Amino acid sequence: MNAMAVVLQAPEVLVLKRLELTEPTADDVVVDISFSGISTGTEKLLWSGRMPNFPGMGYPLVPGYESVGHVAEAGANSGCAVGQAVFVPGSNCFGAVRGLFGGAARRLVVPGARALRIDEQLAEQGVLLALAATAYHATSSPGTQQPDLIVGHGVLGRMIARLAVLAGASPVVWENNPERRTGALGYEVLDPSSDSRRNYRSICDVSGDASLLDALIDRLAPGGEIVLAGFYDKPLSFLFAPAFMREARIRVAAQWQPADLKSARDHIESGRLSLDGLITHRADPLQADLAYRTAFGDPACLKMTLDWRTCQ
Repeated sequence: MNAMAVVLQAPEVLVLKRLELTEPTADDVVVDISFSGISTGTEKLLWSGRMPNFPGMGYPLVPGYESVGHVAEAGANSGCAVGQAVFVPGSNCFGAVRGLFGGAARRLVVPGARALRIDEQLAEQGVLLALAATAYHATSSPGTQQPDLIVGHGVLGRMIARLAVLAGASPVVWENNPERRTGALGYEVLDPSSDSRRNYRSICDVSGDASLLDALIDRLAPGGEIVLAGFYDKPLSFLFAPAFMREARIRVAAQWQPADLKSARDHIESGRLSLDGLITHRADPLQADLAYRTAFGDPACLKMTLDWRTCQ
């Protein structure tokens, strides 16, 4: 069994290539992918070669962790059925080619437990489930609080803001790029330089900018919290005295958990969490190299998806 896949052979060297797939076991499903999304956080770091080293890191690799499709084969112990629409957060089924995170391919082999059943009507918007789960984990899961300031108005920032509004909060969002200040649903988006407030109780940073920590601490109320929900490729540091004076708390939001993914799905399928306006660009996998460059370089591109349906 084989499939066409996006392969990052080295930093900024991206091709579409046919790869042999691992044979499925009784616990696995084979999923024919319809759409996959391009992440402007972790995937951009992999593409540029700036991803900090971690176990299993290396090239060549298949990127992607935002894929939706239909079950084509279901193992006896997979818990899935042929024809089900599912979300797949990546795969590691490409032999010597690493799956980091292995979702950008026409066909995937994954354990049935990793294939989350979704409503057929979600279709392309299903690729947004990973970011919705990330947003939910950072500020809406048990033990967290809703932010009153969000830094960054990309897809993740918008998800966090929409969830905050659903919870009854009135967040402010900072965005440096004027092109990205539109699209707010029930909250305010500001140029940071126009905001003089210095009593935010909870600040959620999704910018990935490691240099912002001191500026954010300066905007905290006493006892306030900063949640680091972006992905940072440079060391983070801060001046101790201002943080000490405010008794500031800094929390790192880790990767979403399965419960977060299911909660995000329920919010979306019930209609409470809108995904409207978040997918702005689409491409054929044959144009994958240009699609990735657009996703990472065009400020107007919030989310790029690849449409695999006609790819054989």
